[in-house]
Amino acid sequence: MTSIRQSDNFVYTEQLYDFLEKKAKEYNQAAFIKDDPIAVPHLFSAKADIEIAGFFAAIFSWGQRPVIISKTKELMQRMDNRPYDFCLNHSDQDLKNLLSFKHRTFNTTDLLYFISFFKHHYQTHSSLEAAFSKGMKNGDADTGNGINAFCDYFFSLPDYPSRTCKHIASPAKHSCCKRINMFLRWMVRKDRKGVDFGIWKTIKPSQLVIPVDLHVARVARKFDLLRREQTDWLAAMELTSALKEMDPEDPVKYDFALFALGIIEKY
Repeated sequence: MTSIRQSDNFVYTEQLYDFLEKKAKEYNQAAFIKDDPIAVPHLFSAKADIEIAGFFAAIFSWGQRPVIISKTKELMQRMDNRPYDFCLNHSDQDLKNLLSFKHRTFNTTDLLYFISFFKHHYQTHSSLEAAFSKGMKNGDADTGNGINAFCDYFFSLPDYPSRTCKHIASPAKHSCCKRINMFLRWMVRKDRKGVDFGIWKTIKPSQLVIPVDLHVARVARKFDLLRREQTDWLAAMELTSALKEMDPEDPVKYDFALFALGIIEKY
C-alpha cells in the first residue's frame, strides 16, 4: 500500500485519503440536513436570523440530535420565529414567555443573558461575524485568537451570570471548543452541497478548526490522525493539522466523515 508523506510528523495512506474523501462527500449532502442541528438555521433566510438560530443550535448540541433540534425549534417558536427581531425589540412580556425554557443545564438565566448579548451586539453590527473576526491577527493559521476574543466580548456586559460561562468554551480554557468550532464551520464553509452556509467572508475555511467530541476523537485515533489522549484544544489542533495535510484549504470538510463514522456508522 502506497504511503504519502506530507510532513515530518504525519504519514497517511492513499487508502485512508480516498476513504475519508468518499465519506465526506457521502454525508455532505442536503438530504442529511433534516437530522442535524443545522436544520434549524436552515429554516431562515435572513443572515442575522441564520446566525442567531445557528448559534443556539450549536450551543445546545450535546445529547441526542432529535432533542437538540426539537429544543432549538421550540426556542425559535417562543421567539415568534423571528430571532433577530426578538433579540432587538423584545418587551418584558416577550421575555416572560421564555421563563420556562430549559435544555439540559442551559436554563432561563443563561437564555436571558444570551439575548442581552445579542441585543447589545446587533445594535451596532449587522452580523455576528465581527464578534469573532475582530480578535484574529494577520497571519493567524486558525481561529483560536478569534474564539478567545469572542469569549471575552461575550461576557463583557455588566453583571454577567457566572454560571453562563460554562456554555461558551474557549482555547484559553483548554476546551476543544466543539460547539463553537461547529458553528464556525456552518458560517464559514461554502460549497455547492447546500449544507454549510458560507455567509462569512473574513474568516477562511483554511483557518477553521475541526469540531472534536469523544466520538470524532475515537475515530481519529483509530486512523492514527490523533494521538493526544486528552480531548482538548491541543487535540483539536493536532487533528486539524493532520487533516490539513490532506486538504490545506478545507480541512474541516472531513468533519462530515469523522462525525458520521462515529455517530451514524458507530465505527
